[in-house]
Amino acid sequence: MSSHGPEVRADGTVRFRLWAPAMDRIELEILGVPGPIPMTPSGEGWHELVTDQAKVGSRYRFVLPDGLKVPDPASRYQPEDVHGPSEIVDTTGWTWNDTAWSNRPWQDAVVYELHIGTFTPEGTFRAAMTKLDHLASLGVTAIEIMPVADFPGRRNWGYDGVLPYAPDSSYGRPEDLKALVEAAHARGLMVLLDVVYNHFGPDGNYLPVYAPQFFTNRHKTPWGSAVNFDDVGSKAVRDFVIGNALYWLQQFHMDGLRLDAVHAIVDDSPKHILTELAERVHEAAGNRPVHLVLENEENEAHRLRLYTAQWNDDVHHALHTALTGEDKGYYAEYLGDSVKLGRALAQGFAFQGEMMTYRGEPRGEPSSQLPPTAFVAFLQNHDQIGNRAFGDRIVATMPREALRAASAVYLLLPQIPMLFMGEEWNSRQPFPFFCDFGPDLADAVRKGRREEFSRFPEFRNPAQRERIPDPQADETFASAKLDWDDLSDPAHREWLDWYRRILSTRRQSIVPLSGSIRHGGTFQVLGPGAVVVRWQAGDSELVLAANLSGAPVSGFPSPPASVIWNEGDKVLWWVES
Repeated sequence: MSSHGPEVRADGTVRFRLWAPAMDRIELEILGVPGPIPMTPSGEGWHELVTDQAKVGSRYRFVLPDGLKVPDPASRYQPEDVHGPSEIVDTTGWTWNDTAWSNRPWQDAVVYELHIGTFTPEGTFRAAMTKLDHLASLGVTAIEIMPVADFPGRRNWGYDGVLPYAPDSSYGRPEDLKALVEAAHARGLMVLLDVVYNHFGPDGNYLPVYAPQFFTNRHKTPWGSAVNFDDVGSKAVRDFVIGNALYWLQQFHMDGLRLDAVHAIVDDSPKHILTELAERVHEAAGNRPVHLVLENEENEAHRLRLYTAQWNDDVHHALHTALTGEDKGYYAEYLGDSVKLGRALAQGFAFQGEMMTYRGEPRGEPSSQLPPTAFVAFLQNHDQIGNRAFGDRIVATMPREALRAASAVYLLLPQIPMLFMGEEWNSRQPFPFFCDFGPDLADAVRKGRREEFSRFPEFRNPAQRERIPDPQADETFASAKLDWDDLSDPAHREWLDWYRRILSTRRQSIVPLSGSIRHGGTFQVLGPGAVVVRWQAGDSELVLAANLSGAPVSGFPSPPASVIWNEGDKVLWWVES
């Protein structure tokens, strides 16, 4: 466990520690206790105090020499948001009722990405529990929760968190998150948590004041100076991050983590932080399976020796462009390229070392040697919806037949499928970018969001840019909340039934083959958006024939009399012995 954060001891005392290498003196303020208490420097930038004047439920802050009061960077709970005092939580006092749970094999995974604040009208951990039966009956086997680390304000996607150990108070208390995990396990659902180790948000991060060594100018990221994993003082930083991963897995019984944008984690150490983190996690887990998933634009296949899987953007981009014909930005690299479509479906990465013009450099590593389960495939996720100007889902522009064809491809793919919340009933709720920063940042975020799209032809007119939803507005956040009343509509219920049937087919026909598919498949291009893909599964062969072009294509092989799935002759799945 990390040495960062408060420790409630068996004798009733509490040990406080703060790594503040830029300060020669730190004091501790315990609310309700007279006067700040001096902490003792204990070497290498650490300040420490053991006291019997604090207990579970006490609120506290660290006091810097100039009088500035800051929360604990490893706070376990922030009842008054990121600028307020931290609260001592008994992290080991929860009595778990999931002792019979030992996680599920990764090949069983059908992942459902959700955002706690918009998944239900209430937007809380406890409210999310009321929808778990819906997910279990759908055929989902894992929920992936977007980041919950404490962020500024009342709403946020989660990637602006500044206190990585503290579940955001707008969602509930830490105990409520534990209750959600326990309830999921009772229904056979794994729980994965999205964690962010590549940057801290712009509001509420006090680390640069007293521990500037937490960051380094040796490397730059899209958010400024990089988190310091390889410069002077990096040992404490590495311990902070690895301790955080272990904290979620051990104290909250998470079944896995999804690490956000690891391509922005730069580390020139002899052992990269991603390697050390994975090794430490697996060592601590022992015989318990733990699933570590990456988001990595670099398509680094070698990382998947230690990590379970990677989000496969290439599958998304290839399917999306085949359906929509979009050619803006990186989509231009995939549009009309059926080789990339076939390669992404068969082997995981479309780019395996080839030049990517959009980036101006080669991208990726060979991936055909990896099993399909090393990749998470999707047609929608928070990024691919929310990074559009209006946060519109693909359903807003795609006809039913085309959408079902692409869904039938990725949902039965031997890669791991991931749905985005509401997709299963064809929700049309947008998922725009939203946040709740203070006035100093609000205007900059609003302006920056609109300037981001100014390079697109449809937004060159300032009046058009003004139509882009204001990330700070209450109504922008409200528009993203799922409307569960949709399920009373026969059209939405029909979509839900289709998803239940295809996921049942996956469970019965695809999952039993997954364990015997040891590496990527082969593919044949028959025309624009038309491919045949084959995977060797023991003595059998799994076959996909897909035509996403909307035009007739000749040359498809004849399937056997019995097929696994037939989606309007656009998509056929079958097994050959």
